[in-house]
Amino acid sequence: MTLKLFSRRFALAGLAGAAAAISAPRLPAESRMPTKMIDEFHESLLAVMRAADTLGFNGRYAHLKPSIEDSFHLPIMAQIATGSFWRKASPGQQAQLIQVFSDVSVGTYANRFSGFSGQSFQTKVTREGPQKTMLVDTVLRNPSGRDVDLTYVCRKIKGTWRIIDVLLGPGISEMAVRRSEYRRILKSDGIDGLIATLKRKARDLRSSD
Repeated sequence: MTLKLFSRRFALAGLAGAAAAISAPRLPAESRMPTKMIDEFHESLLAVMRAADTLGFNGRYAHLKPSIEDSFHLPIMAQIATGSFWRKASPGQQAQLIQVFSDVSVGTYANRFSGFSGQSFQTKVTREGPQKTMLVDTVLRNPSGRDVDLTYVCRKIKGTWRIIDVLLGPGISEMAVRRSEYRRILKSDGIDGLIATLKRKARDLRSSD
């Protein structure tokens, strides 16, 4: 998902409620169905949005990191995004790719969800997807603008449901977009070039607040 969901900053609201939601206990990952996992992830997003200005980028990043790592399978997503080049990478390069991919992923959410003006999430329906996946259709209700349809692609990995892709609107796949972007870099600059590019992107996200 490369589209920014919010194009302007909104006033801080509900800081006390946000703090409570951020610190609320979560169910063990292995006990959650996809809808429960996604509802909890959305609660984390809304809590951070409400406290966005007080937290700043670093605070939003710190609060979202455990929630994102708990809900998404970032190592598998890094493999999907790098395609056949993943197998060409050394174990050390693979570890670096996972690290910088995760840093950019969390940083993107911390940058994107940077304000609040009454938004809410609604989980609509769960349906079977290809290759033993489950698709969870949700919508981001935005009172000040157009609603955004989000579909989470979930797969059961070692007994635990995790998100491996997000579809925006009528089917724009986050992983397809990243894979296309990364392929150009990998072809021209190789694996180390992609690692360097993602490190720069993570730094840029941190300095954009």
